[in-house]
Amino acid sequence: MASDLDFSPPEVPEPTFLENLLRYGLFLGAIFQLICVLAIIVPVPKSHEEAEPSEPRSAEVTRKPKAAALSANKRPKKEAKKKRVVISC
Repeated sequence: MASDLDFSPPEVPEPTFLENLLRYGLFLGAIFQLICVLAIIVPVPKSHEEAEPSEPRSAEVTRKPKAAALSANKRPKKEAKKKRVVISC
């Protein structure tokens, strides 16, 4: 009875090129996702140049946010829907 049992490993076919490409592509995608999640979680200190800009802001830069704030308060009027006439024969 012990001689009837076959304990040899099953035959597994060699993975094809596309299967290998898919496997390593999934590994690279997982690593990329981990890097993206870590970039969100781990804060990166700002450099000295970004923290204190040495150049004063120009008038154009300061005007744009004010104009955007004014237009944000005013809502555009809703356009009236055109009434369509249905002619049945």
